[in-house]
Amino acid sequence: MLHPNDDNGDVLRRLEADGDDLSRPRDIDFNVVFPKERPANEFAQHLREKGYRAIVELENVRESHPWGVRVVKNMIPTHSGITAFEQGLQDLGDALGGYNDGWGCFSKPS
Repeated sequence: MLHPNDDNGDVLRRLEADGDDLSRPRDIDFNVVFPKERPANEFAQHLREKGYRAIVELENVRESHPWGVRVVKNMIPTHSGITAFEQGLQDLGDALGGYNDGWGCFSKPS
């Protein structure tokens, strides 16, 4: 399958190269990071109210944004679907000082 030449396309190409069947739905973890615990919790609560799993953790991966929120969405991993969901997370995160920090999932081989 052809994927755009961007970060999401790169990940999808790697999954396919490893034998992943991208037509199969799976849980995808989206990560959004925040400078403080309170906005991370507000962000997570908003997503929980929409029915998503959202886990807040002190990750300290980024000094300026040590609080991470992992949002889990079960979906088929398409470029358009992932990109649109990330944009929605970014729109919500902007108001709270957060930003997207990538996504990942387990492979579903054919």
